Amino acid sequence: MSGNSINLADKLATFSEHWSPRIVAEFNGHDVMVVKVQGEFNWHSHADTDDLFLVLQGEITIRLRDGEVHLGAGEMFVVPRGVEHCPVAKDEAHVLLIEPAGTPNTGDAATAVTKPSI
Repeated sequence: MSGNSINLADKLATFSEHWSPRIVAEFNGHDVMVVKVQGEFNWHSHADTDDLFLVLQGEITIRLRDGEVHLGAGEMFVVPRGVEHCPVAKDEAHVLLIEPAGTPNTGDAATAVTKPSI
């Protein structure tokens, strides 16, 4: 089998919007996405799936109702399904996300952003 590797830095360089994930690959019914984050997202949860955050560059904090998880480059955290969380980044950070395809980023399809493939 032959194929092309995916350069995440190159993919991240194609957009500037924050909190707007882009799909870079799919596997086993899951979307692999990159996203630029800065500032505070909204409090939300995902009733049917865990939420994986892998920091590629910078630092983020995942606020939970009972504490916070601080992540730097190369660190990851999985928010269990149904757990309310609020990602925050003081400065711009780049994050890899993995979720089942079609998972709304806000936990609510009515307020979720469209996640284009790049």
